[in-house]
Amino acid sequence: MSLFYPNEYAESTYKIDFQKYYDMGYRGLVFDIDNTLVPHDHPYTAQSVALFEELRRIGFKTCIISNNNEKRVKPFADAVGSEYTFDAHKPSKGGYLLSVKKMGIKLEEAIFIGDQILTDVLGARRAGMHCIMVKYIDPREKKSIRFKRKIEKVILHFYKKKKKDAFQK
Repeated sequence: MSLFYPNEYAESTYKIDFQKYYDMGYRGLVFDIDNTLVPHDHPYTAQSVALFEELRRIGFKTCIISNNNEKRVKPFADAVGSEYTFDAHKPSKGGYLLSVKKMGIKLEEAIFIGDQILTDVLGARRAGMHCIMVKYIDPREKKSIRFKRKIEKVILHFYKKKKKDAFQK
């Protein structure tokens, strides 16, 4: 089960203390887009652009990773000023490793941030990355994702019981 458990959980990407992670030696951040940075299939926002500006100011390199096509991923990555990996086949670990390589850092210097256990968390954990799961932004999702959320709810129940200290306020 540990492959399904994130290292940490946060209520929102926008509430994570990224400076703390930089001070701990992390140098790269890999983000899912949909329901992690913006609602599903939405374009970039002023909030997402400001976040990436702040991450660069801190000193982080960034990469967006998505199972979506380049038509979806590239405009978002360009707007926030990030590297990107599209058609990543999450939870396969290849896209995560490619994202780390694009940032030019070591795997142990990378953190992944995403909202889904069965794709995001599982892939990051399989790749050996530190992983922060965030609560999804918008519950209005495709039927296939809503089905996965039911499975995730069970996994999160046991995760919360096991790792109460992993939850950030």
